[in-house]
Amino acid sequence: MWKIGDVEIDNRVVVAPMAGVSNAAFRTIVKEQGAGLVVCEMISDKALLFHNPKTLKMLHIEPEEYPLSIQILGGETKTMVEAAKYIAKNTDAAIIDINMGCPVPKVTNNESGSKFLKNPDHIYEVVSQVVDAVDKPVTVKMRCGWDKAHYYPVETALAAQKAGAKMIAMHGRTREQMYRGQADWNILKKVREALSIPFVANGDIRTPIDAKNALEITGADAVMVGRAALGNPWVIHQMVHYLETGEMLADPSPAEKISQAIDHLNRLIQLKGEEVAVKEFRKLSSYYLKGLPGSAKYKETLHTQVEAIPMIQLLKQCGSEAQERLDLRQYQLNHKNEE
Repeated sequence: MWKIGDVEIDNRVVVAPMAGVSNAAFRTIVKEQGAGLVVCEMISDKALLFHNPKTLKMLHIEPEEYPLSIQILGGETKTMVEAAKYIAKNTDAAIIDINMGCPVPKVTNNESGSKFLKNPDHIYEVVSQVVDAVDKPVTVKMRCGWDKAHYYPVETALAAQKAGAKMIAMHGRTREQMYRGQADWNILKKVREALSIPFVANGDIRTPIDAKNALEITGADAVMVGRAALGNPWVIHQMVHYLETGEMLADPSPAEKISQAIDHLNRLIQLKGEEVAVKEFRKLSSYYLKGLPGSAKYKETLHTQVEAIPMIQLLKQCGSEAQERLDLRQYQLNHKNEE
């Protein structure tokens, strides 16, 4: 157990905020798989202050998600402060996180996300004023730099700490790298050594062994897992269990994968209605079917669906076929060994 401010976190696995994914449906699933902390997908400060209906719906929190962090995104100090105050007053979030790491041009062109990494003074200004405006712990998620010419991982982290941040999560890639190349865990180690507040390592943490290695190399208090959990929420349970016991748990069967996929779809329907949920789940279905024998043809068909029942039927058919193929492979292998 460790703490962010006065908020207790049960274990060392945090699930990252992912745009278009980290809604209450996804968060409750990974929370059930044992995530110590879940983070809401980024919320635009201006959209929130204009009471954009879609943005307000993104603030929905289920009771079983606690402790939950809500992440805000913006480039102007005044609107970031007002957004933080709105969240503190109107939601049950335990923590407010500031996005200083998103690398996509749509965000950075608005002086938001990883654009902050060019100027440690701007980081200090925004974080300090948000901290002063709310009673909840404030954290920061960032990358290790903008590019090779603007690379100040220790300085940016220290600026956030000096401003009053209670935890920093850092992705070991620059904005220029996007998701290419390798995350630099060694620079994360240097950042960890410079800080006195909790630190979370992010980037290339895909397996339980990755989680253990990242913790050992960086000295971080926890690891943050993002894309590895897409269609694979079991990896969170596997990581938590491995870190606590050293035992590697088996991967789920095709039936278990399909059951979880259908459950995810149903949670999305409850949250957003069938039309929106089915549309959003088309992409997510590909993650759930990844690695299942014979799934390619189902992925293409699933991406054309507009209703839940046909989508669920296709998922079940895919799961049955995948299991039959696996059983056949095992039979052939056993028969060959007997010979």
